[in-house]
Amino acid sequence: MSNNVYAAGETVREALNAVAARRIIILDGAMGSLIQSYHLTEEDFRGERFAGHPVKLLGCNDLLCLTRPELISRIHEEYLKAGADITKTCSFNATAVSLEHFGLKDFAYEISRAAAALARKVADEFSVPGKPRFVAGSMGPTAKSGSLSPDINKPETRAITWEELAAAYYDNARGLLDGGADILLLETIFDTLNAKAAIFAINNLCEERRLDLPLMISATVASAAPAGGRILAGQTLGAFCVSVAHAKPWALGLNCSFGAETLKCHVADLGALSLQFGGSWLISAHPNAGLPNQLGAYDESPESMMSKMELYFKEGLVNIAGGCCGTTPAHIAALAEAAKRYPPRILPRSALPATRLSSLVDFALGKGPCLIGERTNVAENREFLSYIQEGNYDDALAEAGGMIGEGASIIDVCMDDALLDGEQAMRNFLNFIPQDPEIARTPVMIDSSCWSVIEAGLACVQGKCLVYSISLREGPDEFLRRAGSIRSRGAAAVVTLFDERGPAPDYERKIEICRRSWQLLRDSDFPAQDIVFDAGAPGGIVEHDLRVRDFIRSCAWIRDNCPGAQILGVLGGLSKLSAGFGEPEQVQKAITGVFLKHAADSGLSLALVNPASLIPCEDIDSALRESVENMFFN
Repeated sequence: MSNNVYAAGETVREALNAVAARRIIILDGAMGSLIQSYHLTEEDFRGERFAGHPVKLLGCNDLLCLTRPELISRIHEEYLKAGADITKTCSFNATAVSLEHFGLKDFAYEISRAAAALARKVADEFSVPGKPRFVAGSMGPTAKSGSLSPDINKPETRAITWEELAAAYYDNARGLLDGGADILLLETIFDTLNAKAAIFAINNLCEERRLDLPLMISATVASAAPAGGRILAGQTLGAFCVSVAHAKPWALGLNCSFGAETLKCHVADLGALSLQFGGSWLISAHPNAGLPNQLGAYDESPESMMSKMELYFKEGLVNIAGGCCGTTPAHIAALAEAAKRYPPRILPRSALPATRLSSLVDFALGKGPCLIGERTNVAENREFLSYIQEGNYDDALAEAGGMIGEGASIIDVCMDDALLDGEQAMRNFLNFIPQDPEIARTPVMIDSSCWSVIEAGLACVQGKCLVYSISLREGPDEFLRRAGSIRSRGAAAVVTLFDERGPAPDYERKIEICRRSWQLLRDSDFPAQDIVFDAGAPGGIVEHDLRVRDFIRSCAWIRDNCPGAQILGVLGGLSKLSAGFGEPEQVQKAITGVFLKHAADSGLSLALVNPASLIPCEDIDSALRESVENMFFN
């Protein structure tokens, strides 16, 4: 960035935060609305350079950065004259994915760079001491969904892959940064998986260039309150926040969707969610100028929109305000004038956030033990394996639905079997999940001993899932590489107690590996709440069994020494082992339930188990519970 009106040594982020601390920041309005007002022809879009292009180019607004740059510069000037602090680049569709429609996918980088360079030049001309102007590189959602099938008869198919999205966003972001953008703005997000692929690409680019880049993330909700608050791919705003929080956005917001009046309650919800999640991000809103009329035009006047947005300012809901479809420099001028009368939203104090996962809804781990259903693991359930082999995904999903009905809050998905193509089986099953609303509301644990299968699964999930697992088995470098990969894809990690010397056989080795893993992860800025230690399997339930006592002691040690981390236990074998001692089925289930209660009292928060194989401790007949306690735990 070339702006020279900041304090000596001040970074873009510091300059932005300084402005945000003083007042509401004004974002500009719609680029497309002003372009339409010029009534351009096919020849205007083509210019001399693309005169012979074989595909019609009318409506490819981003191309105007190459063929009509003076017009795009004029639009930036109009918005900055109106009082905008941030001007958005004309690059909303400047990815290879979107430009392919016009036969221009190979020009994505060039167009993105030109878009940012035009905005940069005008922003620098308008910047003065006390009022710097910033450039936000606009990155749209593309017209393809990573989470939804384009063919209702083939639920496992997708119009685009994670890899294709990430590659397209990488070039888009690279061009915007090379052209001089200060901020990257992921806007009008309708599918969080697309956004996660964009975040992944941006993070990779920033790591390569060692940049601290402010990132704005803005979703669009698909329906109005009270039934609304969900984006098109189905996530609630809470689930959306959980899914993108790993990006550490400078600002999180909503745009497009509706007019200011209808969008207001959702913006308020977004601010409230930031309190729950410990988010220190700013809140932004750039709604439409009302709803489109029958001709597709937007009729809300600047005065009308200003009066509605003024309620946002009065109630302290936003730090950044601007306009989307239908808004003009007159709308932005009215917003800028109204914003002068009000202070910005006060950022909440950031508390230690809870461990949260998400699917279509967000899920917070509470104090009680959470059950992870194991019947969607081909190694544990041969019937499930046969369904996957046959491509019988309806019955495979029924296994997941049954576990959820029996009390599982998370489903463990594992495709590790020599007879399966693990990557394809993982993709297919996860892509089928959205067909069942109840299962789609349940978080997933992607489970595999093969790293490529884990990555294949992560590329399919728009929510935040668990990954089972990583360990120090291959040394600290590989451990941290895999942890970073999980983090960059917006997931939490299960750490198993292995190291270069093998599995931990006793309490001393368990805590040795826990301590080392914890330190490595925390030193690498891996969030505490996204670390889940697998304390292992407690072994057979036999009186005075050392493995049981080591398991319980290990849980307590992790609880007391790794604040914020969660603890998982693999309890699936308890009922099978106790059955070997001739215990009737009801007693076997009671043993597992009582053991779960003892482990939870020592800090266990997640149990990998078949929910049908246990009776919750509180539901066990008091005489039977006392008998089990005396037999195995006293």
